[in-house]
Amino acid sequence: MKILVYGAGVLGSLYAARLAETGRHDVSLLARGRRLQELSTHGIVLIDEATGRKTTTNVNLVERLLPEDHYDLIAVIMRRDHIDAVLPVLAANRHSPSVLFMVNSGSGGARWVEALGRDRVVLGFPGAGGGIEGHAVRYRILSRRSQPTTFGEPDGTVTPRLQAIVSAFAEAGFPTAVSPNMNAWLKTHAALIVPVALGIIMAGGSTYRLASMPDGPKLVLDACREGLKALRALGVAITPAGIGWLERIPPAALIPLFRRVLASPGAEVLMARHTRNAREEIRVLAAEVTDLVQAAGTPAPSLAWLCRFVDQPFVSDTA
Repeated sequence: MKILVYGAGVLGSLYAARLAETGRHDVSLLARGRRLQELSTHGIVLIDEATGRKTTTNVNLVERLLPEDHYDLIAVIMRRDHIDAVLPVLAANRHSPSVLFMVNSGSGGARWVEALGRDRVVLGFPGAGGGIEGHAVRYRILSRRSQPTTFGEPDGTVTPRLQAIVSAFAEAGFPTAVSPNMNAWLKTHAALIVPVALGIIMAGGSTYRLASMPDGPKLVLDACREGLKALRALGVAITPAGIGWLERIPPAALIPLFRRVLASPGAEVLMARHTRNAREEIRVLAAEVTDLVQAAGTPAPSLAWLCRFVDQPFVSDTA
């Protein structure tokens, strides 16, 4: 396939490099400004957090998507707060039949379908995290059990193009999964990650500090349950269904487990680092989740309390 990865941040760089390394695809990466200069000079430098392995991959670099450009697949891997600005550009390019949105969204993919048309949109979500240090991307790919790279058609059907996309990402070394309801998947994910991100902000930008707060983990878990309750009230299926265990396990048993997760190095890499670098995205997602709760009419005092911290400076911001 001829693939354009739209967005050269941590995950865009990672997915572009790994797809190119298979040798089966013509991969381009859209980048601008300082990041474009870094990639032009050094290539995509990846460092695997788990093994320390360092690789350098060169792909085609482009600065913009023109209406006449043709790609078999455009993979949009960007923060939620940047998406609205690029929708007109994507809509104007009618020569690329498939646009894969690998983006956080508390409102699902309806806005993207409306902008581009049902036949062009595929929904997805990354199964990796990390950060940029200098010009290098330090990354961690998540397991199939924790969070595979997940894909789905907006209507839940399994189409030949969806199968081709899943195969391409699987060949690139990413654990993959197909969801029959990606709209519900995205809303469920937002309902869970927003309280966690707000809790990290409340704790000054660190999962370690959040883990050590007497009431912090319980407050975050209560807010997660409130979000899930709101989704159920709206008729949104909790997706994947296994997430429902958060509602079934008594808090007394769940809180110690959550503390251990927050105190792990992996949480700092996958949760805190992104939170510190994505303040505006968290603000947008928190507003979307709040809209869902208000539409459901269900009580959410813990979520409301956490939302008060959305603009609080990180400890490093005030140092």
